[in-house]
Amino acid sequence: MSDQRTSRPDDSRLTVDGSQNLTAMKAIFDHCEDIAFDEWTFGDRFEHNVFTVHCGTLVKDRNKNHLSSTLLDASRSLAANEQLTPEFIGHYFHNQGMTSQPFKLSNSLTETADLVLEGFIALFFDGWNHSICYYTRGIEKRAVMESIGEPVVQGPREGTNESLSTNLGMIRQRVKTPKLKVEVITAGSSLKTKIAYLYLQDATDPELLLEFRSRIQGIEEYEVLGTSYVEDWIEDSSYSPFPQYRYTERTDNAASALLDGKILVLTDNSPMILICPSLFVDFFGTSEDYYVRTVFASLIRLLRLFAFFIALVLPSLYIALSTYHPELIPTVLLLTILDSREGIPFPAFFEALAMEVSFELLREAGIRLPRPVGSAVSIVGALVIGQAAITAQIASPIMVIIVALTGIASFAIPHYDMAIALRIVRFPLMIAAGILGGFGLMIGFLLILLHLTRLHTLGQPYLSSLAPIKFRNFRDIFVRFPLRHLLVSPRNRKLMKIRQKGS
Repeated sequence: MSDQRTSRPDDSRLTVDGSQNLTAMKAIFDHCEDIAFDEWTFGDRFEHNVFTVHCGTLVKDRNKNHLSSTLLDASRSLAANEQLTPEFIGHYFHNQGMTSQPFKLSNSLTETADLVLEGFIALFFDGWNHSICYYTRGIEKRAVMESIGEPVVQGPREGTNESLSTNLGMIRQRVKTPKLKVEVITAGSSLKTKIAYLYLQDATDPELLLEFRSRIQGIEEYEVLGTSYVEDWIEDSSYSPFPQYRYTERTDNAASALLDGKILVLTDNSPMILICPSLFVDFFGTSEDYYVRTVFASLIRLLRLFAFFIALVLPSLYIALSTYHPELIPTVLLLTILDSREGIPFPAFFEALAMEVSFELLREAGIRLPRPVGSAVSIVGALVIGQAAITAQIASPIMVIIVALTGIASFAIPHYDMAIALRIVRFPLMIAAGILGGFGLMIGFLLILLHLTRLHTLGQPYLSSLAPIKFRNFRDIFVRFPLRHLLVSPRNRKLMKIRQKGS
């Protein structure tokens, strides 16, 4: 396949003088030891000169050797032509092709150099002011394997890797329709990172797509290393602890989001797929919810919702009740708590704060250390520190239980970004409960709710699935209705959204 690129006005053009083109390319790649130049001649009297440029760290030797041998074979067959000219040779290779690999035709030095750095072999003929660039990239990439961050018991095991073309191919394999649109932009003058965004034409709201395009404008001028850079560029509130977009490494999740009218963002050299927009309720579902029976999926979702509230309020609720409102605790439980706290020199707030900080340190150490060591450090550290704190009467057993339950509940949140948000919000609630008790806890809840109601994701209200209250919207939030009630064509889903806007 061929693709004629449009050169920029300031690009320097190739000339018919092959030696001048060779000198210019060597000047561009000065002090680039991984760039290789190969020169040879062909023809009856070896009167025709040709040279190639490629990056040795991106192109495998077998690809380069195959291209060279194919070029020489074609040259011998063309040498029988009495009117053999460099122009004829160039047009022959451009029109007929000589390999099964994709190629591009260029008349710009800058564009050819960019293609060489993408894994192309650039072919130059003396007497022809164009280069033919064949894609023969052979750098090793991580194989397609199961997603580590989103494991499932039932369902597909296919996960993304760091190759943009591979990820796009896996999504295209699932969504086999020309209405799946893929648009690619290039960001940065040095990195030249390819950013692709995908949407389903029938399902995506045109206003949402217009808003996304307006926000992503200008990112081409900056260096982008990964998908998170795009998230930070387009999000509504960078200082909110709650994530406005979610990530996935599973292609079935990506396909489901496309059918739901979402926009996907992928970047080269990053396995993460950004789903835009993402509402608050989207962070409590997983792909496995649709591969198991309805009753089990609904119970698991309710359990995740319960875990969310435990991870958010359990330490602060304990601080408020034990410090300011002991009369609300049953007498037997209160006597047990008082007995366990006998001899503890710190108030409940400082005790909970110290234990929570210690648990967060252990969790972060377990993540950053090598995997075989990290799990051992987190488990042994928690056991040793917890037991030592109880023995030294620095912390009570009930506090160790509360901190452990809070940590386990945060692990039950399926999306890591939402779990981080809970870890951040938990500490201000503890401070409010330590200062004002239940009244402070109520103020903290109201402030969080006020923030969530004011928060937007790509222009849409963050809590739009919860308010205004409509029974139809609750079929796939806290519980999951049978799939026969949820399966809606993208076009009908789009019409439903338009009607909801009108109402």
